Amino acid sequence: MVKERARILVVGGGYVGMYTALRLQRKLKAELRRGDAEITVVTPDPYMTYQPFLPEAAAGSISPRHVVVPLRRVLPRCRIVVGEVTRIDHALRTATLTTLAGQEGTGSEDLAYDELVLAPGSVARTLPIPGLAEHGIGFKTVEEAIGLRNHVIEQMDIASSTRDPALRDAALTFVFVGGGYAGVEALGELEDMARYAARHYHNVQPEDMKWILVEASDRILPEVGPGLGRYTVAELRRRNIHVLLGTRLESCADRVAVLSDGQRFPTRTVVWTAGVKPHPLLAATDLPLTGHGKLRCTDRLTVEGVEHAWAAGDAAAVPDTTADDGRDCAPNAQHALRQARTLGDNLVRALRGEPLEPYAHKYAGSVASLGLHKGVAQVYGRKLKGYPAWLMHRTYHLSRVPTVNRKARVLAEWTLAGLFKREIVSLGSLEHPRAEFELAAGGKPSGDPKGSS
Repeated sequence: MVKERARILVVGGGYVGMYTALRLQRKLKAELRRGDAEITVVTPDPYMTYQPFLPEAAAGSISPRHVVVPLRRVLPRCRIVVGEVTRIDHALRTATLTTLAGQEGTGSEDLAYDELVLAPGSVARTLPIPGLAEHGIGFKTVEEAIGLRNHVIEQMDIASSTRDPALRDAALTFVFVGGGYAGVEALGELEDMARYAARHYHNVQPEDMKWILVEASDRILPEVGPGLGRYTVAELRRRNIHVLLGTRLESCADRVAVLSDGQRFPTRTVVWTAGVKPHPLLAATDLPLTGHGKLRCTDRLTVEGVEHAWAAGDAAAVPDTTADDGRDCAPNAQHALRQARTLGDNLVRALRGEPLEPYAHKYAGSVASLGLHKGVAQVYGRKLKGYPAWLMHRTYHLSRVPTVNRKARVLAEWTLAGLFKREIVSLGSLEHPRAEFELAAGGKPSGDPKGSS
């Protein structure tokens, strides 16, 4: 039983936020029923996105609805507030937030709390590259993944219907910047999808398309080790994908990708996956940060030197107690899930006056998909390539995607995909659903209905 009434504020509805709240509502079931505890989750979206499935959603292997988990369904005992926390004054135990109603003119509001769980995640790390803001496409949300799928198919439609060789070449050139998980998996899945879609175009062949991966360092997929990284480079190049290591994007203005090695590629598609950075909210708090802008945490998942503040995941620098070199835990889903469980348990222990337990998990390995039936994996020291690695990738992530409902739906979609042909439909008009009606009503469409970024 908790010693006194506790108002718990969870900032962020991603992996850490959702699993922490889920743990808390299970552990504090009686207290929540009596009103001795209250859990509020503030999140920009009313769902949690399972990001490892974004490449498959972009390739059409999984429905976008099955990549997300509705928070109100899995957190029935929590208060879900769709909005964004813009400032935290932990000394006063208040958080300033803007909700959807606030965006309509009612302004921001202050929310008081007793215990704070900070899990806002991360945002894309961008650079001041000319043209990037105007023409770049991110790959961090389900909306971006589906938008990218629509965009790629739309470019194939443009190439198929134009007589302008320069426009056709630019439409069929796809540049991905960043050789981590997001960039390599997105490129691998989309190239595989586009290669299949080309069968249904009378004048677009797979060899007409140019796929380019730009990576500033000297290797890709560092998480799977140098050997599998080299294998991945060889596998991608075997598929006629240009892998440019030690190369940077210097400009994409005027729809021309200019690289540091002097190469220039006219292109209508620049996908930016070159890393992430801590959420800007962290700088708007009075909590201690590391030199990289993350929350400085203990191995108990408390914020260092501060009472009643907790953090985990991408926003937190959590010591890796299983390592001898003093490094922090890697910011990945494997650690996020386990940290969330430990955080939830420790918060309940703190409320009940019990000692806290340290977080410790030895990294099990990494898996990555390179397209249908292709992948690499390093699990507990064992290296897998090709189909076995791809199967391991699917098995692992199916076991980790939240809720039985989502597991069953994803498995059903994979089964159907193995029995029937892929969908190659672009629904780019979904991004501007009112454009046609506005035009019919005599108005000027508010956005480009074709989404030709």
